[in-house]
Amino acid sequence: MRARSSDDTVNRTRRRLLRAAATTVAAIPMSAIITDSSAPRVSPPEFRPLRQIDAGDLNIGYVDIGPADGRPVLLLHGWPYDIHSYVEVAPLLAARGFRLIIPYLRGFGTTRFISRDTMRNGQQAALAVDGIALMDALGLQTALLGGFDWGARAANCIAALWPERCSAMVSVSGYLIGSRDAGRKPLPPKTELNWWYQFYFSTERGRAGYAANRSDFARLIWELGSPEWKFDDATFAQSAQSLENPDHVDVVVHNYRWRIGVAPGESKYDALEARLAASPSITVPTITLEGDANGAPHPDNASYVRKFTGWHEHRLIRGGIGHNLPQEAPQAFIDAVVDVDRIRG
Repeated sequence: MRARSSDDTVNRTRRRLLRAAATTVAAIPMSAIITDSSAPRVSPPEFRPLRQIDAGDLNIGYVDIGPADGRPVLLLHGWPYDIHSYVEVAPLLAARGFRLIIPYLRGFGTTRFISRDTMRNGQQAALAVDGIALMDALGLQTALLGGFDWGARAANCIAALWPERCSAMVSVSGYLIGSRDAGRKPLPPKTELNWWYQFYFSTERGRAGYAANRSDFARLIWELGSPEWKFDDATFAQSAQSLENPDHVDVVVHNYRWRIGVAPGESKYDALEARLAASPSITVPTITLEGDANGAPHPDNASYVRKFTGWHEHRLIRGGIGHNLPQEAPQAFIDAVVDVDRIRG
């Protein structure tokens, strides 16, 4: 038998320590994780466990973090992002006593349509109804809503259509409720250029191109929307996998085609869309946020400030913050949730 060398002893000790460390980390709940932005990140934090629930037309994948009796907060992500936009926000808000509900939108992650016959619809009213259906399924009468991009639009629609279900709101890029009539009107050339992907999706070539290259497409959108955000490959890959949902391409293509009037919606949403097309005011307490380096199309604060007729505050977040504000500036988003929650009382 070979005698153990000092190297053998060191290696055995190292393996024992690594096993102990792995066991300790695995035992830490998500609500206890606090990230240090100054430390090098080997791999991005994850959400666990992921839950599923039937809600309206969907079986929705979501995470539920924080005390069961905490003040509920529904956080909605954008395109082409996913629930991990809130992976650093959620545990810190949970530590403050909030209950965070963060669902994959239709066409993302583990969310699936219950019926194969349901239209793969991406119009704004459908996304808003999904949010209400999820609240109903979870037994939540009201919640503080937060979102960016598609998620902010859905939150805006819920706040406008059902203010009694929305206690307060944090909306990145402000008021995003759309009108198809307005969407049909041409814009100045430089503005139209910012919406290049919308026109790409209006063609069958665009649909096929997105289906074949959705990950590369998403990375380009991330880079254009957040030109100063130096996200790593692991962070991107974590969210990009949610785009492999079998309904993703249909939902995304319909969303952008519907906006400019080249694809019909569903008649069951007509009455809601008529109300939204009138650009209704939002009465619930709201903090709007904007990054100082948002490269994606977004309205100027001055163009929508009067749409918030309840208590409203706008915050410009500096430091090269782009389109995915919750993930790029988590503390600013957390502060907004905490502050608007105080206002609503």
